[in-house]
Amino acid sequence: MVIFRFPLLLISFLVFGISCQQVDSAYTTEKSSKYKITKEDLVLGETVSFHSDVLDEERTLNIYLPADYGVDPLKKYNTIYLLDGSKDEDFIHIAGLAQFANFPWAQILEPTIIVGIANVDRKRDFTYPSKNEKDNTDLPTSGGSENFINFIEKELQPFISDNYPANNNRTIIGQSLGGLLSVEILYKRPSLFTNYIIVSPSLWWDDQSLLSSMVMSPLEAQKTVYLAVGKEGKEMESVAKQLNEKLKAINEDELRIHFDYLEDMNHGNILHLAVYRAFERFFSC
Repeated sequence: MVIFRFPLLLISFLVFGISCQQVDSAYTTEKSSKYKITKEDLVLGETVSFHSDVLDEERTLNIYLPADYGVDPLKKYNTIYLLDGSKDEDFIHIAGLAQFANFPWAQILEPTIIVGIANVDRKRDFTYPSKNEKDNTDLPTSGGSENFINFIEKELQPFISDNYPANNNRTIIGQSLGGLLSVEILYKRPSLFTNYIIVSPSLWWDDQSLLSSMVMSPLEAQKTVYLAVGKEGKEMESVAKQLNEKLKAINEDELRIHFDYLEDMNHGNILHLAVYRAFERFFSC
């Protein structure tokens, strides 16, 4: 059983387990005359909700705090923003990966805050308007990425800076439609993040218009991009390789790019390994 606590703001406990009943943080039960069982909460981090004026809805964040969080009140942490960051999506396994990567015998990742952005409507938030009729039929709520990027810039990042000891080293992780959004941010507002982990991006969207017509905004500081795709079909693999070629053409002083073709992975299982590879490639202590 895992319970998220909320030391900073509001909120209701999230309990992962087979029981839906609220429990005390530590309690003792007599299972039999032979065993005396003591149970305590397993705390991964906290869940925070706030109202977004930009999106006009409640948004939920799942936040992983590193083991040394709070020990040094002056310490500032790197931050990873995880798209598809709901507790039943990618938050728990990416938080576990960050914890492992921070072990002293691994030394892959510095202590890092993970901000999992829980979804409300990912098809709306991760896509820009498409002129392709099939896109609009298949994803009828699509087209809201500009609003979502505004939310990230004007509300989410300031919220994290105001409530957590976060420095300006920010990473975004996005897969599939989340990868599409990550590429759009890289092209349009690259200053929002320092590092981009882009996995299996859905650049087929709108007849590949982001690849074919988008010009990247000027880079004010060096960016790192880790890009990966698995054995995911001709179009998905092709657009990822095209993106790699476009990014490789940028001066390395402005952008460092590493591309992995993970041929043993598919669209459903690539993310965990790809993020681990990204940590190894660009974040090793």
